[in-house]
Amino acid sequence: MSQDKLKQMESFVAVVARGSLTAAAHVEGVAPAIIGRRMDALEERLGVKLMVRTTRRITLTHEGSAFLEDCQRLLSDLANAEASVSAGGVKASGHLRITAPAGFGRRHVAPLIPRFYERHPEVTISLNLSDRVIDIAGEGFDCAVRVGDMPDSSLVSVRMADNRRLCVATPDYLARHGVPRSPADLPRFHCLTLSSDASQTRGWAFQMPGGEVNYLKPAGPLDCSDGQVLHDWCLAGYGIAWRSTWEVEAEVAAGKLVAVLEEFTAPPNGIYAVFPQRKHMPLRVRLWIEFLKDHYAMPDYWQAVARQS
Repeated sequence: MSQDKLKQMESFVAVVARGSLTAAAHVEGVAPAIIGRRMDALEERLGVKLMVRTTRRITLTHEGSAFLEDCQRLLSDLANAEASVSAGGVKASGHLRITAPAGFGRRHVAPLIPRFYERHPEVTISLNLSDRVIDIAGEGFDCAVRVGDMPDSSLVSVRMADNRRLCVATPDYLARHGVPRSPADLPRFHCLTLSSDASQTRGWAFQMPGGEVNYLKPAGPLDCSDGQVLHDWCLAGYGIAWRSTWEVEAEVAAGKLVAVLEEFTAPPNGIYAVFPQRKHMPLRVRLWIEFLKDHYAMPDYWQAVARQS
């Protein structure tokens, strides 16, 4: 494969992943016009239109989508071949785009990224923190960390750890308003809920005496799309919140929050690494998922982070 052909393929993959010629050019450190000429030369050489470019977005043609998968496979094979003979064995490189929920990402993804970079200094990393459910394939992300039930989709997921949730409130709030004895009591209380544009769409999960899991969508005067804000409101005594144990276990242990309705706690859901369906996963993505899974599987990992909070 000539150097020109290789550069054209690399630039094509970069343009699709980053959504524009300008963004791809910025990563490569060249002028956007150079990337544009490579795309023109690639389409002329192949004799097909690979993408439709406008000022706002880039859309792949049918031929472009098929060619993209082949390019990703070939470039991945090339990178793995080089890695197998490089000094020090496996050697990942390239740009890794990760997204995670805001609260979980701040505590359990962001602190691990510098450690991963220290092991793989030829990998550059971008982290997006958002409680919005991001279209990782459409928006060019390599991997998403997601907490909760996984809907059926074309994405591939790897379960990395369990996620257990609790209903919690401050001792003062419960002293003033009473303690709910069953999920059916929740409408009488101020419940702090995620707003509809956040990722928690099914509601609060409770396991009933017969073993069935019921989902409720309690209401209250305050809601927010950011889970950390709900956590802060709960600590301030404004109501009952349904939060993950990784977020509240330190406050529960310290007596700042009290768990209620524990006998109705639903079985844990999962913490997942999610990535697009691919026949050949880039080495940097595979190593990142293995790195996360290894850390989350450590017996004292979650307790250690809770103590630091």
